[in-house]
Amino acid sequence: MFSNIGIPGLIIVLVLALIIFGPKKLPELGRAVGQTLKEFKKSTNSLMDDENENVEEKDKEKVKTL
Repeated sequence: MFSNIGIPGLIIVLVLALIIFGPKKLPELGRAVGQTLKEFKKSTNSLMDDENENVEEKDKEKVKTL
């Protein structure tokens, strides 16, 4: 969806964000977005690790039954 935005479109979006939120609020918003993405990535990795552990446990159980 956003793959065709290009450099001019990105500049327009950044200018609009600067106009709407102002120069003082923009760094705070960027920091909040960064923290949100960090937490999302951490949660996703945690879920993937849990799933991998479950798969490994099931594989060990299968080996024991054979």
